[in-house]
Parts: sequence; C-alpha cells; structure tokens
Amino acid sequence: MSGEAAAAPARPAAGGAPGALRAANRLLARGIAFLLIVAVAVLVVPVSLQIFSRYTDAIPAYIWTEELARFCLVYAVMLGAMLAVREGTHFTVDVFPRLPPRAEAVVELVSGAFVVLFALVFLWWGWEFTEFAIYRISELAELPLWLIHMAWPIAGLVWLLFQAERMADAAAVLRGGSAAA
Repeated sequence: MSGEAAAAPARPAAGGAPGALRAANRLLARGIAFLLIVAVAVLVVPVSLQIFSRYTDAIPAYIWTEELARFCLVYAVMLGAMLAVREGTHFTVDVFPRLPPRAEAVVELVSGAFVVLFALVFLWWGWEFTEFAIYRISELAELPLWLIHMAWPIAGLVWLLFQAERMADAAAVLRGGSAAA
C-alpha cells in the first residue's frame, strides 16, 4: 500500500463505518491534534531552558526541566501515534505496487488485524503499567506517575476506535461497495 493511498484511504460510498463512529473519530482526532500541538509547544520551553542554562550563567540550571521534557515527549509520541493510526500512516510499509480497491481492502484488513493486536497489548498491559504507578510520584516535579503512564492504555483504546473505522470501510469495499473519491 503506498503512503499516498494510506494517507487517504478509500471510503466506501455505501456501508463502511457507522456514521456515529466516523463522526466521533473525526472529533477525537481533532482533539488529539490540538493536544499534540500543546504537548510539543510545552516541550519547547523546558528544552530551551536546558540548552540556554548550559551556555550562560544568566539562567539557572533547573532540574525539573528534564523531567517535564520527558513527560511531554512521551505524550507527544503517543498522541502522534494515535493520529498516525487514524491516517493509516503509522504501520505502513510500501511492499506492493498500487493495488485495485478490493486487494487494497484485503491488505488493510490483514494489517489492521496486527494494529488491533498491538492496540490490545497497549490497552491490557498499559492498564497494568498504570496501576503500578497509581501511588507513585515523579522524583522532581512530584507529579502522579499514573498521569504519564495513562498514555499507553489511552493510545490502545484510541487505536481500536480508529482502526475499527478503517477496517469497517475495508470490509465494505470487499462486500462490493465502490470506493468514493
């Protein structure tokens, strides 16, 4: 599947993902995109402070900046991964030439099964990872660690929602729905 085809998956004219799921996913993706922008913008602040404090005495070397940068990076990566699954670009490898719609739908369903498997792993063990951190706090900023660890099960859940839409669309193509432009 080419990167261009993965970025703009064929949407069946009839059938496919239920309208409510599609609308909810669209709204969720917008919220995630906003949070991603915020996470990256916040990430710039502690990283900039770290860099400037290394090369000048005008800014003290804050210890908490490393921890905040790490937490923002975790969320930026997980939020970006969520959006990449929505757009079909995260787990894409260009192995096949441009395929006909039905063959592309089969590839989408097979690769989607692996995405679902990874999503379930992130959801299940991410929840255990979060439970492990329920009563723990970060060393420097004293933030509850479960807030950071929650990124894993949330990513798994969001991947399941986004992949359900993609797989429903692919199944509709296999049932005979024609791909919309």
